[in-house]
Amino acid sequence: MPNFLIIPSNAALADFKKYRIGQIDGAKTPTLKSFYQAIEKALSFPEYFEHNLESLDELLNDLEWIKQADVALYITNTEGFLAQEKPAKILELFNLLDATAEDWKWVDDDEDVQQKNFKIIIQDSPKIIGLLEKEEIGFDRMGSRDV
Repeated sequence: MPNFLIIPSNAALADFKKYRIGQIDGAKTPTLKSFYQAIEKALSFPEYFEHNLESLDELLNDLEWIKQADVALYITNTEGFLAQEKPAKILELFNLLDATAEDWKWVDDDEDVQQKNFKIIIQDSPKIIGLLEKEEIGFDRMGSRDV
C-alpha cells in the first residue's frame, strides 16, 4: 500500500480511529517555516527539533514519544499548503515523508524500537496529486473503507 493516502473529506478519517493523527492546516502553513512549527505541535516533537529537513527526518524516524504504533500526518486545506514554496521544495518534503514511511516498514522485530505504521493523509487536491504524479510518488485514493 502506498504511503500517501488521498481522502475526500474529514469523514473518511473514521477509518483511522486507531491512529495518532497529527493534523496540519494547509491554509496556515504556506511556508516550510510554518509547516515545521505546525508539525512540531501536531506530533508533539521534543524540544530539540531544529525546524529543518534534517531534524524532521531524524524525528520522524524515531517517534519514540508516541505510544501508538499507527501514526498519520493529516494535511487539510491542501490548496494553501506550502503555497509560497517552490514545487522543488514541496517535492523534497514529500520524498522525505515517503522515504520515512517506507523505512518504518523495514524495522526489525529484534531492534530496540517500536515499529510504526506511518502514513501521510491528504485531503483531495489537484495540486498535490499533480506533484505526486510528477515525482512518481505512489498514492491511493480512499473512500470510506477500512485501513
